Amino acid sequence: MAKRAILILSLFLIGDIYFYQAIITITQNPLFHIGYWLIDLLLIAGIISIVFIRRAGDSVQRFIAVLITAMLLLFVPKLFSFPILLAEDIVRLFRSFPARSIYVSEATLAIGGVIFLVIVFGLTRGKHFYKVRKETIYFPDLPEAFDGFTITQLSDIHSGSWSDTKGVQKGIDLANDQNSDLLLFTGDLVNNMASEMDPWIVSFTKLKAPYGKYAVLGNHDYGDYIKWESSAAKDANLRRLKEIHAEMGFKLLLNETVTIAKQGQSIALIGVENWGKSGFHQYGDLKKATANIPDDSFKLLMSHDPSHWDEVTIHKQHVHLTLAGHTHGMQFGIELFGFKWSPIQYFYKQWAGLYTKDGKYLYVNRGFGYHGLKGRVGMWPEITVLTLKRTTDNTADIMLETNLPDQMATRKSYIRQD
Repeated sequence: MAKRAILILSLFLIGDIYFYQAIITITQNPLFHIGYWLIDLLLIAGIISIVFIRRAGDSVQRFIAVLITAMLLLFVPKLFSFPILLAEDIVRLFRSFPARSIYVSEATLAIGGVIFLVIVFGLTRGKHFYKVRKETIYFPDLPEAFDGFTITQLSDIHSGSWSDTKGVQKGIDLANDQNSDLLLFTGDLVNNMASEMDPWIVSFTKLKAPYGKYAVLGNHDYGDYIKWESSAAKDANLRRLKEIHAEMGFKLLLNETVTIAKQGQSIALIGVENWGKSGFHQYGDLKKATANIPDDSFKLLMSHDPSHWDEVTIHKQHVHLTLAGHTHGMQFGIELFGFKWSPIQYFYKQWAGLYTKDGKYLYVNRGFGYHGLKGRVGMWPEITVLTLKRTTDNTADIMLETNLPDQMATRKSYIRQD
């Protein structure tokens, strides 16, 4: 963590120094100059305190949230402005370094201002700017009765972060409007405590799906990130969280499998507890969950952390489709015209959207709620709708080579030839 903090600080300082050049080109007022660096020093002091002062608690988490928000507002606009000033310096290099152009500096500040406003939108309206993302996935061995079967996936609710009742209801209504056959929730119902969900139980009870609602636990659901007065209190919190799932009408799968039946055929729905790499707890037990499933069953797995797919699932028995969440897309990134980027991709190979390898699929939901950063910028909250389709003899399987960020696999597309 210390190395990452140093890298972030280095980028911050480089962006700061360049952006400051635009400031002093436009104004020579010393109050602006002093204020500019004073704000930076306070932010840097906050970052250093988080790295070297290791304490838990709600107050520390609130401080981290404020710090992240401040970094986005101050750092990101400067980062986007940096290439403009760097390009100007390259031109100045070949012209014996004349004075900076006031027009370039004004353009730099204007671009920084636009980015600043985009971030403000993300921190205010973006937290409930829900997007429905749809994928159709084809399988040669999908039972015929499930051809066209639809699944709505929600993930990472993080109810402890919410304050806008209308905003949350907007997302619930949108999820219901998809009219999917099955509704699956892939973990992180709360930030830390089961009581965070109390104001929202009735609302989530209204989610409907004819073939049922199922859920698994995420890393935050165990209460591992706050200090409890006793182990008994922590255990009681987890028991209460499990009860809340039942009160909302969700069947919580704890390293177990249920059968989803339709017209005399069935698929296996598997749910494991949280399993993650890089210090996250590994409560999930795929072997236990699949112990009694026939090898030729069509298998659908819910596992909160996508690293479980990469580290465990694809190396075990054939699981056709895994649904995960956890990453939130870092709640910050860019998705435009097929281009997708977020800092989270430097920590997770699979972090948002659909992935495939060896005929096995993974879908990573970007999250319904938010945590840490009190909003979303570019990585909008997501409601996923997946349609399962069965391939037939008159289906042409065309492989489209796609250079995914993790360089793992190709994306399949199918064209019907009647």
